[in-house]
Amino acid sequence: MKDTVIVGVDGSPSSLAAVDAAAREAALRGARLRIVHAYSRPADLDPMVHGVLAQAEQRAREDAPGLEVDRTVASGEALTVLRSESRQAVLTVVGGRGRSGVGDLLLGSTAVQLAAHGHGPLLVVRGRAEPEEPVLLAVDGSPTGNAAAEFAFAEAGLRGVPLVALHVWNTWSEPTPYEGHADPMSVVVDLDRLAERHQRLLAETVAPWRDAFPGVAVELRAERGRVRHTLLEASRTAQLVVAGARGRGGFTGMLLGSVSQALLYHADCPVTVVRGEE
Repeated sequence: MKDTVIVGVDGSPSSLAAVDAAAREAALRGARLRIVHAYSRPADLDPMVHGVLAQAEQRAREDAPGLEVDRTVASGEALTVLRSESRQAVLTVVGGRGRSGVGDLLLGSTAVQLAAHGHGPLLVVRGRAEPEEPVLLAVDGSPTGNAAAEFAFAEAGLRGVPLVALHVWNTWSEPTPYEGHADPMSVVVDLDRLAERHQRLLAETVAPWRDAFPGVAVELRAERGRVRHTLLEASRTAQLVVAGARGRGGFTGMLLGSVSQALLYHADCPVTVVRGEE
C-alpha cells in the first residue's frame, strides 16, 4: 500500500480545517489521503456521507490538485476507528474541536488518547500555522523524544523551513545528577555546570539528525525556565510544534506526558505528538 495520511472528519469546522492540513501533508509526502468518519448512530450516516464527507473530499482536491483521495465510514467510537486506521498511516490528522464545540471535551476523549495509544505520529490542528515560521522541536532527551527529533527534522526538510530545537530545564523538576559521587545539592547550586550539561544533552540529541538532514538549518536553544510555559510561548512563533508522547519521567502505560498534553490544549499552532518504540 502507498504511504497514507489519515484524517478524521466529524462534520465540525475544525475537522474540515484538519482536512486542509492533511491534504497539504499528504502532498508534501507524495502520499495518498484517506478521509475517515466514525459513526455510532445510523441516523447520522446518510447526511455525513452525502454532505460533509463529499465536501471534505472536494476541499482536499482543491488544496492539493492531483492528490489521490479516498474516504471511508465505519461504525464505532471515533477513538477506536481512528486507532485502527492509524496502523496504516504515516500520519494521522485530527482537529482540535469537534461537533460539540467543546474543544477540551473532544481533546480529552479522542485526541489525547489517540496521541498516547494510536499508531504513528498524530497531528492536532489548532491555532494558526504561518508557513514561513520554523518547526519547533521540544527536546527532552528521552527515547520517545529521539523519535520526535527525527520526525521534526524530516518535517522541516519537507516544508523548507528552519528547525528550532528547544530544551527547557530547571532545578526543581527532575534534576539531572552528575557523574561520580558529586554532592546532590550541587545540582541546584552549580547552575553553570548544570546549564552546560543540558546544553550537551540538547546537542547530543540533535546531532544524529543534523547529519541525516544536512539541508535543514538548526537553531539550538537550551533555556532555564518552566517547561510548559516556555514551550507554549515559543509556539507563538512556530508553524508546528513536535513533541514526544512521554518525557523523561514517563513510563509505558501512562496516558500522555503533561508537556504534550499542555501543547495539545494550549499551543498557538498545530502540534504533532510522536510515539517512539515501546
